[in-house]
Amino acid sequence: MSDDVELVLRSTRVITPGGTRAASVAVAAGKIVAVLPHDAEVPAGARLEDFGDDVLLPGLVDTHVHVNDPGRTEWEGFWTATRAAAAGGVTTILDMPLNSLPPTTTVDNLRVKQEVARTKAHVDVGFWGGALPDNVKDLAPLHDAGVYGFKCFLSPSGVDEFPELDQEQLATSLAEITGFGGLLIVHAEDPHHLDAAPVVPGPKYADFLASRPRDAENTAIGNLIAQAKRLNARVHVLHLSSSDALPLIAAAKAEGVRITVESCPHYLTLTAEEVPDGASEFKCCPPIREAANQDLLWDALADGTIDCIVSDHSPSTADLKTSDFSTAWGGISSLQLGLPAIWTEARRRGRTLEDVVRWMSAAPAALAGLAQKGAIEAGRDADFAVLAPEETFTVDPAELHHRNQVTAYAGKTLHGVVKSTWLRGARIADHGTPTEPTGLLLERQN
Repeated sequence: MSDDVELVLRSTRVITPGGTRAASVAVAAGKIVAVLPHDAEVPAGARLEDFGDDVLLPGLVDTHVHVNDPGRTEWEGFWTATRAAAAGGVTTILDMPLNSLPPTTTVDNLRVKQEVARTKAHVDVGFWGGALPDNVKDLAPLHDAGVYGFKCFLSPSGVDEFPELDQEQLATSLAEITGFGGLLIVHAEDPHHLDAAPVVPGPKYADFLASRPRDAENTAIGNLIAQAKRLNARVHVLHLSSSDALPLIAAAKAEGVRITVESCPHYLTLTAEEVPDGASEFKCCPPIREAANQDLLWDALADGTIDCIVSDHSPSTADLKTSDFSTAWGGISSLQLGLPAIWTEARRRGRTLEDVVRWMSAAPAALAGLAQKGAIEAGRDADFAVLAPEETFTVDPAELHHRNQVTAYAGKTLHGVVKSTWLRGARIADHGTPTEPTGLLLERQN
């Protein structure tokens, strides 16, 4: 072990790209320099942190977070969102371009958001840009300024300053983005199917579910695949909810279409059958669907049709979560709870923590091109979560660090307690309590 090692993290269960093993992880200057045998000698002057049988896993990478800062900071902000991330074992987030004012749709707007985030980030933060009907000219400059890709909606976004793209505008933006080698990430619901669906005011979840039919997702994804295939474009489907779209996606991947797909903890751990009427903390778009649908999403994670799991943390103030599903704000707050929520369901289904790490750390890092994140191996950032996977806790909204303690997981008992979180070799959360902000602002490096 090199004499410049400053820190050694030791566990009987370290999750590496080669599997889980007893190991000592050597850290210097914020980087992993070696993954060594468990009983490796600790250099003089280096500090040892021995976690016993708790699991050492790479810090999670969450590429779908709505921070809303500046402009709607009463909903969420960089200080609170990144504290929640750190408490939940997440060491890197990518901020979505909408719900903040201004949205991240020009370089000037990106700079505003970066300045707001710079002193408030408890974890590393990168940024997506936005693709709007009128900002095609801004896409290449945003790419050059370091955004990780571009988000668009194919149906109304819910905020006036971030309008959706029609099919012609999608083709134009996608051609522009493909021209400079960029990535388009897409909220894929078809507006015509949504317009044709019944919208019934009131508290019944069944009525809301009927207003966001699977066909809206299926059609939008089919159209996106056709565009991506025509242009040889790189596209990513956000927050997949409809299992009916899985055969389309699997066929496209088999044909070589450059498409990746994410789903979210709420689609994989919550079901329509359990949503109480009036409980709009469960409202999101696309919606949480039935248990049989969820089973197929898990199958698609297992076979690689779905690539990754990210939070789509989209909070609001409590007053916007009214009992009327037709008007309540749609968004699930889960940034701090994603790891235990997914681990609880994964273990029930016979999946491993290695699977969870692949879906929630390695794959999101690969999606965004974050080559320094997502694995415990030499050369990567020394970002870690320490998890007690057999321990349980009951979700108390008052103990969550995001700004508004509204969550669909209130009262649920989950497996997996995050004991500590580490960013570039420094502890940034200890037993759920974050330290001072030390996160960096990240920019795309290719």
